[in-house]
Amino acid sequence: MSAPLYAVVLAGGVGSRFWPLSTPSRPKQLLPLITDAPMLADSVARLVPLVGAERVLILTSESLGPAILAAVPGLTADQLLLEPRAAGTAAALAWAASAVIARGGPDAQMVCVHSDWAIGDAATFRQTLAQAAALAAGRKSLATVGIVPSRPDPGFGYIQPGADVEGGARAVARFVEKPDRVRAAEMVAQGFLWNSGIFAWRAQDLLDEIAAHTPELAAAMAKRHEGAAAFFGAITDTVSIDVGVLERSARVIVLAGDFGWDDVGTWSALARVRQHDAAGNATHGRVITREASGNGVHAEGSAVVLDGVQGLVVVVRDGVTLVTTVERASDLKKVVDTLPKDLKELP
Repeated sequence: MSAPLYAVVLAGGVGSRFWPLSTPSRPKQLLPLITDAPMLADSVARLVPLVGAERVLILTSESLGPAILAAVPGLTADQLLLEPRAAGTAAALAWAASAVIARGGPDAQMVCVHSDWAIGDAATFRQTLAQAAALAAGRKSLATVGIVPSRPDPGFGYIQPGADVEGGARAVARFVEKPDRVRAAEMVAQGFLWNSGIFAWRAQDLLDEIAAHTPELAAAMAKRHEGAAAFFGAITDTVSIDVGVLERSARVIVLAGDFGWDDVGTWSALARVRQHDAAGNATHGRVITREASGNGVHAEGSAVVLDGVQGLVVVVRDGVTLVTTVERASDLKKVVDTLPKDLKELP
């Protein structure tokens, strides 16, 4: 009998780059930014054919639990892995791995994805995840899926593939933090892949590598059987899964993925994944354009009229209007951090 496969969906965070639509009480993963369903609901629906509805687990904050249950049809409270506080992705995935072993036994496998992605080809996405999980289990490796770049994007980290392993997978030569635009173009030309944050491994193999390479979590790992409060309360140094585990381990492999992946991290990113009109405007709500092109507009409760403008991002919600440019949209978090509390924390 094959080991059970679980899917862990990371669904914490506020998504401040999608203000004013995304707020602490209504984060972007719970919003219908790409389709008519919340992004998290779309993510779960993509995974059900791969692992079954009952083996999709949602990793999120305690405060978002009720909202997530309301947003995703068929999800039960038992499928929520609740963090009492944010403590970095290494801790979050260690907690998830422990939960997977408790449910599926010592050989249980897990694939890890984020809740705020656009996926163009869901069938190929699932096929790639299944292949990565099989390779990771067979080799007792930690597998990541690196996306074949469609452009030299400085907004992503990159992976340099190394020697061939098997089944199309390669060893990871190195991880590279977000480069400038010139270096990004050089890396794309050299065959680097985008660091997507898609992972697959046996849950126990991840815990073994954390024990071997991640001293930041040593105190917490000793308390993980005492419950979430004890585990997360023992963490003093937060660390990401990339820095704390993958960059330190010699057991990491990468499989190239090409299935229309997009990390929908900013308003400008929505222009890539939403449908456009003939002039390249991506809109939601009542939007009227005249001699306008390349704009992204999201209107809730109000109409927006654009005349003779290009490259703008316009968002209207509950009496608050954001106007910026596509180029500046990636820096929106810096603006939000300076806002008065009543605007920053809209209900």
